[in-house]
Amino acid sequence: MWFLWMQCCRMRFYKLINLSAIVLSIAVTTIAQSGKASRNPSSEANTILSVTAMRKDNPESLIKANEIFLYENGIEQKIKNFVFDPSPSRIVLLVDNSQTLRVSLDKLQAAIREFAYEIYEGDQLFIVAYDEKPEIIQEWTDDPKKIESSLALLRKKGNPYLFDAISAVVQDVLVPLMPGNRKTTIVMIGDGVDRGSKSSFQRTLEQLQKLDITVYALQLPDRTGGAYRRNQPKANQVIKELTEGTGGLAFDFEKAREAAKTICDELRKNRYLLSYTPTNPASLEQRRIFLVAQDGIIVRTKTFHPPSVKF
Repeated sequence: MWFLWMQCCRMRFYKLINLSAIVLSIAVTTIAQSGKASRNPSSEANTILSVTAMRKDNPESLIKANEIFLYENGIEQKIKNFVFDPSPSRIVLLVDNSQTLRVSLDKLQAAIREFAYEIYEGDQLFIVAYDEKPEIIQEWTDDPKKIESSLALLRKKGNPYLFDAISAVVQDVLVPLMPGNRKTTIVMIGDGVDRGSKSSFQRTLEQLQKLDITVYALQLPDRTGGAYRRNQPKANQVIKELTEGTGGLAFDFEKAREAAKTICDELRKNRYLLSYTPTNPASLEQRRIFLVAQDGIIVRTKTFHPPSVKF
């Protein structure tokens, strides 16, 4: 992570933080003015979830709080507020460029390009490629020309240290944007194989859930053929748990254009902030989150609150 942090030192985060802080301030003010939520959304008594919600027959129609139901450890929770979040997204494209990944550089570059032309006004992309170490390919930008020129830096070598790369991205790229920006996302491009990370899978997943970071994936076939991995899930299961566990989705790599459009559309048109006060906020225990909705409505959020311990 130190390697990536050193690269990030030269980035100018302050403009992004200021803009995002304004957006979050508006959202939190809306919740507070309703008379239903705590003035301090980060307190133990009050919890805020990022939620993706849409109607099957009309994806852009807003969802109301009385149309969804939240359970924590099997106990229904009273939803204090449920507000649409129109704020811009910060999307990290995390690209596996290890030697044995079964895809050409040309195809990896083409998949990245799809996002450059699908993001909305105000959204920004950050591109990181990894093998044994994560490497910044492109800092925060919404400029397709900058993204295009940066793709020449991709190269295939070494082994994939996926979990270490995720941890580095979280700590060195996304955490500096918080708490001003709640709409932070990682799009993994790879097959989910990890061959040597110091960070464990479970610790990586809990880190993402604790910070409410949504993970999407463009999934490639498992280069190991589903081989058993000691002390971690198989590659396909890694992608399944990272995406479903954070409220995201996995897409076939060959459908990169469709995936980029769906991800960018969801983040801009279908994201909400849900606030509630847990009936039993046991901070040292994992709390399972289950969100359901009325017929015709699709909802997703993270599946767990991890224990409140420092990473």
